[in-house]
Amino acid sequence: MLVHLLVDAIVLLVASRAMSTVYVKSFSTAVWVAILIGIFSFLIGWLLSLLLNIATLGLFFFTGLGFVIRIIVNAIIIEIVDKLHRGFETKGFTPSLILAVLIALVSWIVDLIMFS
Repeated sequence: MLVHLLVDAIVLLVASRAMSTVYVKSFSTAVWVAILIGIFSFLIGWLLSLLLNIATLGLFFFTGLGFVIRIIVNAIIIEIVDKLHRGFETKGFTPSLILAVLIALVSWIVDLIMFS
């Protein structure tokens, strides 16, 4: 869990340097943002996933594309954290969606390395 937290923080920091639409003040801010994303994902991620699955009539779930819902949920959570933390800003939903995809991809690669 600690590895994922640090990897997520690094992804946030690198993305903020590469994308003009994402701002992260410092590495410590990135760590706090990663912690908040994890907390909100744990607390309300399941509810947002449920609501999106109901709204899409389970289309993504039943076709094996549930990861699309998960990425959208993470983008929504990133938007929520954006509103709560002053040192972190995304300009619009698209950068949050890109961050969610980047975090998911890097986390998947880290899992492959650690657990294979």
